[in-house]
Amino acid sequence: MSSTPTTTHPQTDGTSSKLTRRIAGPLLFLFILGDVLGAGIYALMGVLSGEVGGALWAPLALALLLALLTAGSYAELVTKYPKAGGAAIFAQRAFKPQIISFLVGFSMLAAGVTSAAGLAIAFAGEYLKTFIDVPTIPAAMIFLVLVAALNARGISESVKSNLVMTVIEVSGLVIVVVAIAAMLGGGGGEISRVAEFRDDTSPGLAVLGGAVIAYYSFVGFETSANVAEEVRNPSRVYPRALFGALLAAGVVYILVGLASSIALPADELEKSSGPLLAVVAATGVGVPEWVFSLIALIAVANGALLTMIMTSRVTFGMAEQGLLPPVLGRVLPNRRTPWVAIIATTVLALLLTLVGDLTTLASAVVLLLLFVFISTNIAVLVLRRDRVEHNHFRVWTFVPVIGVASCVLLLTQQDPIVWLFGAGFLVLGAILYVIARVTKRS
Repeated sequence: MSSTPTTTHPQTDGTSSKLTRRIAGPLLFLFILGDVLGAGIYALMGVLSGEVGGALWAPLALALLLALLTAGSYAELVTKYPKAGGAAIFAQRAFKPQIISFLVGFSMLAAGVTSAAGLAIAFAGEYLKTFIDVPTIPAAMIFLVLVAALNARGISESVKSNLVMTVIEVSGLVIVVVAIAAMLGGGGGEISRVAEFRDDTSPGLAVLGGAVIAYYSFVGFETSANVAEEVRNPSRVYPRALFGALLAAGVVYILVGLASSIALPADELEKSSGPLLAVVAATGVGVPEWVFSLIALIAVANGALLTMIMTSRVTFGMAEQGLLPPVLGRVLPNRRTPWVAIIATTVLALLLTLVGDLTTLASAVVLLLLFVFISTNIAVLVLRRDRVEHNHFRVWTFVPVIGVASCVLLLTQQDPIVWLFGAGFLVLGAILYVIARVTKRS
């Protein structure tokens, strides 16, 4: 891959913007890292254990490799077209039928609000109950309203909050690894479990099935494409931040996967709704339960905040391109944040907390995003003939081709109920598109 210029023109990031460019390289790196290192690792490790057994590192490593393929396509397109809207804008440029770009954007919206709803449910679950025993759904709704308020306050405030929360959530994962190291030093744990697979399936199928779940832990990288319009010098900064954050997250995930298998058998991890809390408790290191629960809550909150930032920016970008009603493109005069889009996406997320559990919601997010990633990988190849007057990153041609194949492979591993869930969203999107077209003609 390279960042060589496609023309001889001096580099610019192209264009004026209604949004303010306030995100520098370090903040963008932590933005992506914070979104990736979220509820996926804190809430889904038990589910992953039930799928693959003790070899948790294997599907995590495979999911990282698959995510890097599509990340290459995002790096090229984001630096080529640094505008809010992400995959929806790429599809609009690459494909003639407007319905395609609409459905890609709507899939991003659906994935975002579904993910936020799942994270809100995770927030209001066992980790929160360490401090206060409240009904899950009302607590999840209050949580989403607070996230919306911070989102509306401003991108700079939101990203700076992410900086603090990312440091805290990484510290929680470091606690897991250090606690297991201390456990091994004292003669505890069982290293042989890291090579154990479930008896009722082949290792290959187990790793592939587990990669579908593990993929949810990495898909946060696509969030960053939707704040490109608020990044300083995205052509230089974005690829470094994107690949650096994904690799850093992958290393941490694999270490945590190894640590979890060493600490507890797969069946015990599978039964826990707070798996990493159970792992730390099993080491006997003496980390107070409330300390780790607080860290986990912050990690989930951070993921929800960044997901809702992405979702509102997708909505804003689609409104700017005429794919959604123009009212969704309104911004606060002083804060310059898309307040109507924030309210609309928050309402959708609130409604989704009423249905589905975390596992189903996570799988539905992956399903929807796989269609988005297929579109983005194809768009890279289609848009190669489109020249721009600034330098941008260029991915090797074989990468998006393999990226499409990897997405199709993961789609084959989805359960029928998840397909129905995703199909319902796409049908809803098609109906809204027809209504918008008819209204526009009128």
